[in-house]
Amino acid sequence: MSRVGIVMGSDSDLPIMKKAADMLEKFGIEYDVTIISAHRMPDVFYEYAKNAESKYDVIIAGAGGAAHLPGMCAAITPIPVIGVPIKSAALSGVDSLYSIVQMPSGIPVATVAIDGAANAGILAAKIISVRESALREKIKAYADELKNGVMAKKEKIEKLGIEGYLNA
Repeated sequence: MSRVGIVMGSDSDLPIMKKAADMLEKFGIEYDVTIISAHRMPDVFYEYAKNAESKYDVIIAGAGGAAHLPGMCAAITPIPVIGVPIKSAALSGVDSLYSIVQMPSGIPVATVAIDGAANAGILAAKIISVRESALREKIKAYADELKNGVMAKKEKIEKLGIEGYLNA
């Protein structure tokens, strides 16, 4: 059974990172959630990343500010790492985004939008679906759900007009 590790540097990241967990649950993928500060507890972080290969298929790592957690995970473990830049007070998450996305050659981190943990969960599912066809079918069904939701809105606006739609 596939498993994803969700790791973040602070409990303040949890409301955002829960969105990744929610998507994994939607697709029936097991996961673990933990908080490890790469800066404040480097020994614990190193052990987590070093042993991740034996536990997980993918890591989703959320980080704000300096945002070293995803990149350091990717430097230590051979499994895919998806970075989630967390919006920060000082620079609105742009600092986190740059820190995660600007990795040196040879140390890739798949990076989603600022606070884009839901997409990180979907991307993790897509990575795992390469070898799990039943999961791929769930992903296709989810895409159909998204399409149907937009089509329903399109039909409603065509029926009611702009004002009717906005006032409905």
